[in-house]
Amino acid sequence: MRGIDYLAAAVGSLALGGVIGTTSADGLSLSSEAFTHGETIPTRYTCDGRDISPPLTWDGIPSGTRSLALIASDPDAPRGTWYHWVLYAIPPEPSGLPENVDPRERAAAIHDGMNSWKRGGYSGPCPPTGRHRYFFHLYALDRVPEVPQQPSAAELHRAMQGHVISEATLMGLYARHSRQ
Repeated sequence: MRGIDYLAAAVGSLALGGVIGTTSADGLSLSSEAFTHGETIPTRYTCDGRDISPPLTWDGIPSGTRSLALIASDPDAPRGTWYHWVLYAIPPEPSGLPENVDPRERAAAIHDGMNSWKRGGYSGPCPPTGRHRYFFHLYALDRVPEVPQQPSAAELHRAMQGHVISEATLMGLYARHSRQ
């Protein structure tokens, strides 16, 4: 089993048709056509906009990958890391998720975990104050995690231990517009 060995974001940036994400040492990459790594997430993907999931694309799936997991989180939240999206059992193909993933329309194999709002599905950035960082972590796994229905991010992380082949990360920033 390969360890999770990250390249620094500056070294690991990968341009994909004008889209920039990060890539792991073994080539797994995650990007979005909506925003580039380290840049502002457009309002449409936040609580101030349509609050829909951004389009995501991955490439370089390592050999031996049986499933993918995606966890979107805000480590700058006042009460500790806040989880915005928890997905697992994602088939390695196709190579991404479209904008505004609708649980009723996506592949039946993909399962929702529970985000920090205690519900499944995507809930976009909505920082109470200041500018926060939002990390989209994609994990290539050697199996489909065995977890309870709608696991929390912590339960999914525990189930993935020892089964992560590779990981790629995309980070975006967001600050709420001033409210009157």
